[in-house]
Parts: sequence; C-alpha cells; structure tokens
Amino acid sequence: MADDLGDEWWENQPAGAASSPEASEGGGEDTEVMQQETVPVPAPAKKTKQPKECFLIQPRETKEDSTKTRKRRKKKITDVLAKSEPKPGTPADLQQLMKDYYSSSRSVIELEELNLPDSCFLKANDLTHSLSSYLKEICPKWVKLRKNHSEKKSILMLIICSSAIRALELIRSMTAFRGDSKVMKLFAKHIKVQEQVKLLEKRVVHLGVGTPGRIKELIKQGGLNLNPLKFLVFDWNWRDQKLRRMMDIPEIRKEVFELLEMGVLSLCKSESLKLGLF
Repeated sequence: MADDLGDEWWENQPAGAASSPEASEGGGEDTEVMQQETVPVPAPAKKTKQPKECFLIQPRETKEDSTKTRKRRKKKITDVLAKSEPKPGTPADLQQLMKDYYSSSRSVIELEELNLPDSCFLKANDLTHSLSSYLKEICPKWVKLRKNHSEKKSILMLIICSSAIRALELIRSMTAFRGDSKVMKLFAKHIKVQEQVKLLEKRVVHLGVGTPGRIKELIKQGGLNLNPLKFLVFDWNWRDQKLRRMMDIPEIRKEVFELLEMGVLSLCKSESLKLGLF
C-alpha cells in the first residue's frame, strides 16, 4: 500500500520537479545566493579634487640683469665731475646762478635789476694762475693802493671762499702778492665775531679772507664797512674732496647771494667795486 502511494506521488509530479526534498532545499539556498548576488550595489561617490596651492617662484637674477640695474642707478655729481675736464668759471656763470636762485621769488623786472654790467668784472682765472699771480694781474697797482688806505673797519680786497681751512690755504698762497699788507681772517672757526669787530676797529686792514656767513655777520654788527672795498674775489674754481666748487654747495650759495644784496650789487653798478673769479 505504501509502495503504491509512493509511485503515485512520483507520477503526479511535473517534469523537472523530480528531485528529492533535500535537493529542493539546496536549490532554495542557491536561489537565495543568486538573488543576493544580483542586488545592485550603489556606485561610490566620486571624490572631489581639492584645489592645489599655487606658489610663484621669482626668477633668479642673472649677471646681465644685475649689470643693467647698476647702469640705471642715479649718477652722483662726483661721478660726473671726476670724468669731466675742469672748466674755468666766467662772469656769465655768476649771472646765470643769480637768475636761477631768484627766479621763483622775483618778478621779471626785479630779475633784470640783478644784471651786472660787464665793466664790473675783472679777468677770470683761466686755471693757469696761482692766487698771487692772479691778484697781481687784476691789481697791478696794489702797493700804491694799500699805502693810501688808512680807514679802519674797512678792507680794500676781500677774498671769499667756502671754509676756514680753505681760507688758511689761500692766505699762505698769497705771500708773494701781499708783501707788507695787513691780512685778516674772516671766518667763524675758533674766532668770535666780537673779537673780529674789535680788531677791525683798532687797526687798518688791507686784505680779508673768509667765508660769506661770517662776513655777513660783521656787516650786520657794523664791524665792517663795504664802501672802501675795491676788489671782491671769489674762490670760484677750487673743488673740495667731493669735487664741489663753493657755489655748488647750497648753504654757501645762499650766503653769497645774501651778501651780494647787502650793498655789493649797488657798489658794482656804480663801478667802484670790481668782481673777480679765481
């Protein structure tokens, strides 16, 4: 009876299903595995690229570039003057300097009044003279002139330079010209202005050598009268260690022009005073 039932069961099974219950159970597991394997996996998100930092690298300076930089640097006056030939000063140089100095503060008419006649200028040094030889040329009658001078608080010849040291050099270099003339140092170094005023009041002086600043102060204090002055000589062409002439130094140039306005220009125009450029 049991065998008949078993045969009947196998006969009633559809085709392809003739497998044991164990096989059916195993097939179920395979189906589950296949289903698990076919489940779609979400694609991983793309990584965003982080921005990279940028560094600018400065190019190295080559020898050629450094040479060009050196060539472009501003030239100093000493560099220019060291390569240029010395050129003697002329009366036109003084006239032009005066115009340039006063151009921003004077009217056209006032500038014309500063012009000096050519007759008030002595022959300029052509760079071949010593101080003694130059003074002998511009003042051949010096001996007679100094003998006739007896007025105190005044000077016959005034030599203007840029410093006290230069004034001492000039005094030593004019020995052949001055002879027995009385010479006075007119600068501020180690000498008080009151002492100079007293000396000018006590004795007759023929020659004065000094700086424009101290000479201005002596005139202001009444220690020096310019009316008897016959010769005013500028130490024009001499250059210091920096190759500067006295009129190249702003402070000296300012004091010179202020001195000229303290009666010198009017004396020149009246032709009682002569100007020289050494």
